[in-house]
Amino acid sequence: MTSVTSIPMPHVPPLNLPGTEQLLTEGGDARIMLDPSSGLNKYGCPPHPDPQLIAFGSSTASVISESGFAAANQLRNSLITQRQNDSEAVIYTRELQRVRDELSQLCGLTDLPDINITFASSGTDLHLIAAQYVSACTPFPLLAIMVDAAETGSSVSAALSGRHFSNRSSLGKPTHEGSTIQGSGNIEIANIAIRLTDGSPRLTSEVDAEVTALAENAAARGQHILLVLIDQSKTGLIAPSPACAAALKRQLPHTLAVLVDACQFRISPSTLRAYLAQDFMVALTGSKFVGGPTFSAALMIPPSTAKRLQKLPFPPALSAYSLRAEWPAIWAAANGLEQRANFGLLLRWEAALQAMRAFYAIPQASAVDFINAFSATLHQYLTSDPHFEPFPAHKLERGPMIASDNWDRLPTIFPFLLFHTKNQHKTKALSLKETHWVYQALQRDEMQQPAALRFQLGQPVACGLRNGMPVNALRICISAQMIVDATSNQGQGATIIIKRALGALTRAAQLTNSLDASNQP
Repeated sequence: MTSVTSIPMPHVPPLNLPGTEQLLTEGGDARIMLDPSSGLNKYGCPPHPDPQLIAFGSSTASVISESGFAAANQLRNSLITQRQNDSEAVIYTRELQRVRDELSQLCGLTDLPDINITFASSGTDLHLIAAQYVSACTPFPLLAIMVDAAETGSSVSAALSGRHFSNRSSLGKPTHEGSTIQGSGNIEIANIAIRLTDGSPRLTSEVDAEVTALAENAAARGQHILLVLIDQSKTGLIAPSPACAAALKRQLPHTLAVLVDACQFRISPSTLRAYLAQDFMVALTGSKFVGGPTFSAALMIPPSTAKRLQKLPFPPALSAYSLRAEWPAIWAAANGLEQRANFGLLLRWEAALQAMRAFYAIPQASAVDFINAFSATLHQYLTSDPHFEPFPAHKLERGPMIASDNWDRLPTIFPFLLFHTKNQHKTKALSLKETHWVYQALQRDEMQQPAALRFQLGQPVACGLRNGMPVNALRICISAQMIVDATSNQGQGATIIIKRALGALTRAAQLTNSLDASNQP
């Protein structure tokens, strides 16, 4: 009888992961760090569910839901189990590919296998990635055309121009905020105003004409152009028009690239497909409308653009912002990146996918019905109460290339100004300081009662001048989770959500009155 000698398996140390809450705050730049006194990140969000916080602030960021947190926690436990067989880098690569596949499936892109999906910690990182790669296509300075910073992320201009936008990178490497990233391409920025001085939106034709002139003049000088089309901005605008971007792409096919900043993710799968069909790159995040926790982003790159960029050397400026697994396996130029894991990013995307699964299971007609009901009630309230003034916006027009019967044709961001009143009449708009105080006070438990509801709105946005003084708009927003909740409770979910939205506005008016009484803050 032959004896069999057992060969001892090499010892694999266990995966020592911190708790889910801590992981959700790791793998991002300084904006994701928690304030020691409040336990909140820069966007006012905790790393755990907060049932007493009524979240209407998804234009800024979303607070993780109970189901999202449970999904992230389940994945964390699975990662620890998987460690028995594979390294952290192998596990991260495999899990990100799973996320990539499911994201593609949920977005209805499984019949388009050549779409490349690259992950990053934030939408700002995606702007950096796109600009650096397009810049690598030309020895001349790249011109990046974007809407004014007040309507997009505060750090987008820095990222596009190749400057660090935090005091640490998304991989935790120390940086000097505002300094040029080593190895960055030569990039110029052109900012386009999309609102007038009084805050009203500029005509789409005027914005398109300015963008076209900038692009044509740059091309005549031999420059390449990265055109950033925002869909939607902080106050719910689209600019420039998709028709303008498509026309420029046809006119300048070899020198102009288009990046759709859809980081709000307020677009339907058919709209996403239409953009990709135009050879536009599309930047998405799972942390705003979708409802995942802060800091999860994905860049979708259409096949023809991907083939062109894959031939280029990997931009050195991105080495502090990307890991190998975050790029598709076929992207050979990324092979020199670090082979390690960012499990915080992975868990945040898992929570976002959980929210997407629930949202895409809702019939589109139900989503349209709820958005219409919410919008009508909110508009009536904002126009009838002298404390408020709804901020003007254009209809969401995407032109003939995109279907107009989707839920995303309807506004889901509702900006408004707050006013002091006297004898039920407006007197003057709240100052920047006063608006910010109301925004923060809405999130606090002023009554010091454990069961008291608190309200989170979208952070104040600079919106021009009133009587020569700068003003900020607050935003009340619909999220994917709200639409899911609206169909629950035998149809009573919508009534509850709309009632809570009116409660948030009533509380904002009360806080404004308290300012009048105390002459503060």
